[in-house]
Amino acid sequence: MDQTEELVKTIVEGLQEKKGKNIVTVDLTQLSGSICQYMIICEGSTPTQVSALSDSAWDFAHRKAGEKPLSIDGAQRAEWIGMDYGTVLVHIFLPELREFYNLENLWSDAKVTQIANLD
Repeated sequence: MDQTEELVKTIVEGLQEKKGKNIVTVDLTQLSGSICQYMIICEGSTPTQVSALSDSAWDFAHRKAGEKPLSIDGAQRAEWIGMDYGTVLVHIFLPELREFYNLENLWSDAKVTQIANLD
């Protein structure tokens, strides 16, 4: 497993730790011109949970993989938080915004992997 794949796995663990729902990874490595190698998309039921998911992803990536995001957007409103790790983009949504933007279908020619919810 390379460093980017390890980062994806670690961030997913952080999202699962705070009970992130409907987590998917989008493998963009086979698409030319993509903006990153992987995207991770998940949702939280409230702005408080969206914020907690972002904090947990940050913490896991930093502690376990030694990585910090290049930027984080949306943390103030916590309706859609985007975290840019260069090779990995993380999107944490409220359900209605995730449905509206429908990022998974924008990259429908990429390999999308559904991660089981931990309950």
